[in-house]
Amino acid sequence: MTEIIDLLLALSQEIKDIKARIELIRATRAERLKDMWIDNQDVMQTLHISQRTLQTFRSNGTIPYSKIQGKFYYKVSDIEELLQSNYYNPNFKCDGNK
Repeated sequence: MTEIIDLLLALSQEIKDIKARIELIRATRAERLKDMWIDNQDVMQTLHISQRTLQTFRSNGTIPYSKIQGKFYYKVSDIEELLQSNYYNPNFKCDGNK
């Protein structure tokens, strides 16, 4: 009986170790994605905007970009920051209270 308990405890620990590794891989992948660069088409699809709107965002400084030989690139983290800075929840007042 104690052998079964020992096996279950060992199995439980291995499951916890695997779970920790998976979480580490997820976190690492998320960080890598934030450092990725995407082009105009990806940004327009992500934000559901037109090419002209994206051009306006570049012109007025709404979104940072990099330009290489006429092609524009944007950091995923900058897109996320833009979305977060414009987040609106009508259920909360400006001070964060309901």
